[in-house]
Order: sequence, then structure tokens, then C-alpha cells
Amino acid sequence: MTTRPTSVSSELQLRLVVPGAAALPVRADLDYDVTDPYAVTVAFHTGAAGGDVVQWTFARQLLSDGVSVPAGEGDVQVWPSAGDTGAVVCLSLSSPSGRALFEVPLGDLMEFLGRTYQAVPTGGESSHVDVDAELALLLWAEPET
Repeated sequence: MTTRPTSVSSELQLRLVVPGAAALPVRADLDYDVTDPYAVTVAFHTGAAGGDVVQWTFARQLLSDGVSVPAGEGDVQVWPSAGDTGAVVCLSLSSPSGRALFEVPLGDLMEFLGRTYQAVPTGGESSHVDVDAELALLLWAEPET
């Protein structure tokens, strides 16, 4: 019997596109957990070793779609492209603090996504969500002050 992983992680070397300058290398950890089957988290490591980590969480499907066609509206946009180092997927992030454009190596991203779909196949996400627990969180959440 084959068991499916409960989480998938990959450390990737991305390139931060800097207008008018050479792209900068940025280490990023991509994480997927079957307990949140619709989402992928990307942790960007800034500065030297042990520096700050900036995390973004967004839909796995958005990342998957962006491999072949432009996808996303608003804060997260993804599209295929050709970078200096070969085929890449562009990941554009926008927040009140600013904007950033990253190039993600296509092969590395495809390998990560493939492993997430081995863990939870397309269409199987809802079987990994505890609807009762999520509903309880919504109904019993403390109001913000």
C-alpha cells in the first residue's frame, strides 16, 4: 500500500527582478500541507543567513495555472516566461509595503507542484478539510477590537 505524504516542502533559488540592475538571488521555501489543501505557502528569506522571513500564502491552483497561462488578479499574479536562465514562472506580489517580481525556475516549480498533487490530487481537496472544525472557528471566533 502506498501512503501519501502529509506535507511537501522544497527549497528553491528564485531571482528577484530589479529594474535597471541585475536580478538578485533569493532563497525561498515552498510548503504544502494536506490540512490546508487549497494553499501553498512561500517563505522568502531576506538578508544574510538567519535574516527575516516573509511569508505569502495563496492558492495552489493559482500557481498551477500560472505555469502555462497568466493567472491571478490583485496581490498575486503568476505567468510563464523565459528568463536569462531558461524557462521560468514569474511571480508578482503586491502589498501596501511595495511590489516584488520573482522568477521561479519552471522545472523546480513543476517538481514541487507534482509532489503536491501526489499528496492531494485535483478535486480531492475537500476530503482533507474538516468542515465542522472550520465552521466552529467561524462561529466561535472572538470579535476583533
